[in-house]
Amino acid sequence: MSKSPRASLPAAILVASLALPWHTTEAQVTASFTSDQSQRGAALYARHCAECHGAQLTSGTASPLTGRDFLARWATPTRSLEDLYYVMRTSMPFGAGGTLSTDEYLALLALILERNGQAPGERALVADREVLGVARVAVASAPGLRYPNPPSVMGPGGTTPTGIGPTHDELKAVGTQGRDWLTHTRDYAGSRYSPLAQVTTGNVDRLRVACAFQVGQNASFQNGPVVHDGTMYITAAYATMAIDAATCRPKWRHDWIGAIPAGLANRGVAIKDGRVVRGTGDGYLVALDASSGTLLWAHRIADVTKGEMISMAPLIYDDLVFVGPAVGEFGIRGWVAAYRLQDGQRVWRFNIVPEKGEPGAETWKQDATIPLGGGAVWTPLSLDAERELLFVAAANPAPDFPVALRGGSNLYTNSAIALHVRTGKLAWYDQMVLLDDHDWDLTQVSPLYRATIKGKARNAIATAGKDGMLRVVDRDSKERLFETAVTTLANVDAPVTASGTRACPGIFGGVQWNGPAYHSGANILVVPSVDWCTTFFLDDDVKFVPGQNYLGGRVVMDTVQQGWITAVDASTGSVRWKYRSRRPMIAAVTATAGGLVFTAELTGDFLALDVATGAVRFRHFLGGQSGGGIVTYQVAGRQYVAVASGTVSGYWRDAFPGSPTITIFALDGGR
Repeated sequence: MSKSPRASLPAAILVASLALPWHTTEAQVTASFTSDQSQRGAALYARHCAECHGAQLTSGTASPLTGRDFLARWATPTRSLEDLYYVMRTSMPFGAGGTLSTDEYLALLALILERNGQAPGERALVADREVLGVARVAVASAPGLRYPNPPSVMGPGGTTPTGIGPTHDELKAVGTQGRDWLTHTRDYAGSRYSPLAQVTTGNVDRLRVACAFQVGQNASFQNGPVVHDGTMYITAAYATMAIDAATCRPKWRHDWIGAIPAGLANRGVAIKDGRVVRGTGDGYLVALDASSGTLLWAHRIADVTKGEMISMAPLIYDDLVFVGPAVGEFGIRGWVAAYRLQDGQRVWRFNIVPEKGEPGAETWKQDATIPLGGGAVWTPLSLDAERELLFVAAANPAPDFPVALRGGSNLYTNSAIALHVRTGKLAWYDQMVLLDDHDWDLTQVSPLYRATIKGKARNAIATAGKDGMLRVVDRDSKERLFETAVTTLANVDAPVTASGTRACPGIFGGVQWNGPAYHSGANILVVPSVDWCTTFFLDDDVKFVPGQNYLGGRVVMDTVQQGWITAVDASTGSVRWKYRSRRPMIAAVTATAGGLVFTAELTGDFLALDVATGAVRFRHFLGGQSGGGIVTYQVAGRQYVAVASGTVSGYWRDAFPGSPTITIFALDGGR
């Protein structure tokens, strides 16, 4: 009950149950606890839980442990106290699950029951599975969570926008022009490289804050802005905003009313032909008019009753919007799908965890009593426009740690997947992490680039993930060209055991939701990474609670953590230089023709590094930690750099996380 989960998850493991109990009318059986237990629980809570959940169980960065939202999830016939107790003792405190005693976990459970209206009794709460298995969080009438919106919502003025652009041709050509930043990773190749060179190593020390925009939602902020024709589009958990990209003055704001608390981060939008498209935490795909923010259409595409939700930025090609659901740790059966931009109707779907009878289903050999899942999609897609191939990074299988229970190779999890854009048919795949028992998602399938490698000009794709490896593959021959470690590796092949196995990178290590940038002039890949080792433990008793973390074990995080920016030769895989941060590096990296790499730290510092040496050429404190996007673009002939900062999530925090903010920089004097 300390700290909140990974960026791709809602704000707290303990109460992140998104298999939502829509009806809660049946009688509920209670379990007795004593006043002494709840009082002891209060003292334990202050030490282990209040930092994230707040002093009153409702005021922290993690989800509340009392009140309507908590009761709607747990005061229901479908949730027992045994479920709640299991999640508590295997997951909490954050990064130290299972480290409290049985009596301490029971005392914390007693506190939660009392704060949710149940009176103490004469008999103490005990860890009796039969008793807890029939007991419920007792309230007179649980509120229940219901979708406030129907499955489909059409805009009041129809589905045709008044806004225009960017066009299909503009999106395909953005890599060669510096005015705009049109996709989450700038272009279809995911290069995160801009040809702008107004800001250089020689004048970057003259960067000044041009303006700042306060987003106004105090939740996880990992947004990667996009910019078109002087307008920047930003997302928070449920808000979508357009601002002037030179002055930060707001143009419009649209607020989606969601069915669940806004705990899940949203990483951005896709834009095309006057439309702004995003996903929501309650599973909708939403299209807005780019000129006004007016709703055009919205469709419920993900099933939150199974734990599915949308956190990634979609990608648009022609009339197709590509997107998929998080969160693999909940045991969802991952997929990616294409929807028509015009009206949001589904065109095709590819199941990353195959259905029975589909190719790949034979690679799941679990016992019939073991639910299977994983293969979430929560990080950027890339696209080869010439060959019309879509590249997808698929996340871990579930249950995460007990690989023996899953059986087989569990396709297509932890794979780089190439799909035909028009049909969704599989072109090829490469499974990067075999028999994963550490939750080592593949997170990146970009940049796509062309370079001379092993004496031959090749079309390459860079992949990276939470296992801390950068792997480059020939997109023609499918040959693995090189692989390079970008963070500390230790004990990676040792099996996870019940007694504990320490390995690096840890469960939150390696490359997270922001991936490599490719600087074509320097011929380097620049990669941010996390260095945070973990001790992994298998559970003797693996329990599936829908909508909760389905790890099959627990973790204890090291107290020491750091981060790296690693520059890797794009032809040889050799390391050119490294920059060390005292905190994990999870913000974006952006390379420019000005000889710079822009990035930012969880410490709140925005940095400009020399692309040739990694030397720091500029540093500015943003006032809040940074784990979101960094983009550069041009308005009226002037180059700007925009940085997202604020509260990244409870997993990645400092003493002063800051409010969600976009800070825009430009050279003092304009040039």
